[in-house]
Amino acid sequence: MRALGRLNAMLETLGARHRRRVLAPRHGLDFASNDYLGLAASPLVKNAAQEALHRGAPLGSGGSRLLRGNHTEHEALEAEAAAFFDVEAALFMGGGFQANQAIFSTLPAAGDLILYDELVHASAHEGMRMGRADTRVFAHNDVADARRAIADWQTTGGSGQIWIAVESVYSMEGDLAPLGALSDLAVEQDAVLVVDEAHATGVFGPRGKGLAHGLKAELMTLHTCGKGLGVSGGLICGPRVMIDALINRARPFIFATAPSPFNAALVRAVLEHLQSDTGLTDAANARLQHAHAEARRNGVPQSVLNSQIIPVILGDEAQTMKMAATLQTQGFDVRGIRPPTVPRGTSRLRVSITGNVSKTDITALFETLAQHQSEAA
Repeated sequence: MRALGRLNAMLETLGARHRRRVLAPRHGLDFASNDYLGLAASPLVKNAAQEALHRGAPLGSGGSRLLRGNHTEHEALEAEAAAFFDVEAALFMGGGFQANQAIFSTLPAAGDLILYDELVHASAHEGMRMGRADTRVFAHNDVADARRAIADWQTTGGSGQIWIAVESVYSMEGDLAPLGALSDLAVEQDAVLVVDEAHATGVFGPRGKGLAHGLKAELMTLHTCGKGLGVSGGLICGPRVMIDALINRARPFIFATAPSPFNAALVRAVLEHLQSDTGLTDAANARLQHAHAEARRNGVPQSVLNSQIIPVILGDEAQTMKMAATLQTQGFDVRGIRPPTVPRGTSRLRVSITGNVSKTDITALFETLAQHQSEAA
């Protein structure tokens, strides 16, 4: 069959270019996941699971939310999340990718503009591709370029609603968006600021509420539940009218089987804990500060030190994957990231400071990495 031959040739080409992906088992100290608070296998979540089962939370939903899939656990989570994140309303989705698809394919209308950071997540691109709004890109974290792009669009006749799409913590760069300046731009242009808080939730902001918390702009935020919160799913937070519009128009919501009510119960428990105890967030910030200090002390060539995501850019794809494999054999689960996930020539080790490692582990990783880089020089 021609299709099978074509696909096999594509995979062989990826292999020759050191870009073929494979599923690798977990092994060694966790410097690869997004479990920033160490909650995924924690007693907190396990106890919440037992309590949810005891009160009868179903493991499956059985249908979409608009049919019989809606459950009191979903509704309770959405009410509690709205209160936690200080917004009018929240909508629980199956995951962050699906949530971004829903936002950008549904809310911006024909004649509107979605202005997006060049490094915004692939899920936002999928939503924009599915939608009808105009799209313009601006240089990463460059508010002046964003303002220029808006002026250019308006000069060519653009006059609809403007939506500005960014991440608060960028997943491969580890740097932070200039949210204050972007909020000022959004207010100036009467724009909606859409902030993907996937890698900030649980780590940054008061009680882990994210970096966009308290901004002046009209705001919509996405808080994924499978990273810092340790479970799965995604919470879209914002004005009630926008949430109601998604319920009525968003195909990724309407035609998807609802997330598990049991899973909603687990997210509820995590948010309740974060509201009452800052210990997890405080510990996460202490770990990332220690990691930053150790990266500097060992001369590790990182591009930025702003968050729990530390990119060690090596450039060459083969060298990057070789270094990742070497670290893995020594008990450090660090993964290499190559194009097209990152731009050509910027292949990197993505060091993630999770809640599953100690300060001693962090020190050992950066000392080992520095040693191998010295030997390779």
